[in-house]
Amino acid sequence: MHNIIEFTLQREFSQRNGVVRAQTMATASPAVDVSSPQGKKTLRKGSVIITGASSGLGLATAKALAETGKWHIIMACRDFLKAERAAKSAGMAKENYTIMHLDLASLDSVRQFVDTFRRSGRPLDVLVCNAAVYLPTAKEPTFTAEGFELSVGTNHLGHFLLSRLLLDDLKQSDYPSKRLIIVGSITGNTNTLAGNVPPKANLGDLRGFAGGLNGLNSSSMIDGGDFDGAKAYKDSKVCNMLTMQEFHRRFHEETGIAFASLYPGCIATTGLFREHIPLFRLLFPPFQKYITKGYVSEDEAGKRLAQVVSDPSLTKSGVYWSWNKDSASFENQLSQEASDVEKARKVWEISEKLVGLA
Repeated sequence: MHNIIEFTLQREFSQRNGVVRAQTMATASPAVDVSSPQGKKTLRKGSVIITGASSGLGLATAKALAETGKWHIIMACRDFLKAERAAKSAGMAKENYTIMHLDLASLDSVRQFVDTFRRSGRPLDVLVCNAAVYLPTAKEPTFTAEGFELSVGTNHLGHFLLSRLLLDDLKQSDYPSKRLIIVGSITGNTNTLAGNVPPKANLGDLRGFAGGLNGLNSSSMIDGGDFDGAKAYKDSKVCNMLTMQEFHRRFHEETGIAFASLYPGCIATTGLFREHIPLFRLLFPPFQKYITKGYVSEDEAGKRLAQVVSDPSLTKSGVYWSWNKDSASFENQLSQEASDVEKARKVWEISEKLVGLA
């Protein structure tokens, strides 16, 4: 049994939900100020985009926000019908969500999504970059429409372009607290036990990233090494956390937008693990529940991410949020690499070139 548990640890302590899923445009009337019977205006619904909202953490977050009646959720997903079924099964009222097509593995799709969103006339108050691809057992890399390794191309570059394009929309928000949230991972944070389970995240000197991650002119891995599906995911999460901090340094003071990342806990039953080996999927949930005590349900994780979206006490910018065993939030410490200012600047500049912004 010890060998089996040790084996499960070798492959991943990944924690969250939201493999990229979902597809196009349901309509709903724009959120506007409404007057009370006394003639006083009440605050309009907040408008939040959540990527990968048709399953896992994204869906649980959408549900938690919809239940408050204070938010309209734009479910940015690859599969429209899946998202519609998911929203209905979660009991989300139709007036509280809109489904719009977004495939983060295509930069053209990202641009089309932004154009469609703007034509909807909705404000944007919060953007949640949640969706992720995780391919831990892949022996060979697969690639995005533009030829980038799929995990980094989707999890980081797709979200990077989306965030950059929607930054102006967030700037224009008149909501009391506008936020850009990028979901991080304990597995990319090498100052933790989980972050030290091989293969460890390591961006190296970024030579593969600078070369385009295409496996032709360069390696398909950021550090220029041999392909490893689990490491590619972890590296992409380091990029997510570096990007959040670089956004904070470049734009928080000017815009008032709060930029944050988070680790909502280990959601061991998430669909993110669908590509993992069956033995891991069988043993990982009980291992997290009874051995590490780190298990968190999808519902609980969704409520935590919803907190970062809406809680007035979680407005600090540049923060990586985590929760303790009593489900109380706190500012967590990022690893040396995930908080490296110079590396964050380089990742930003290379990302700009790769997505066509520089």
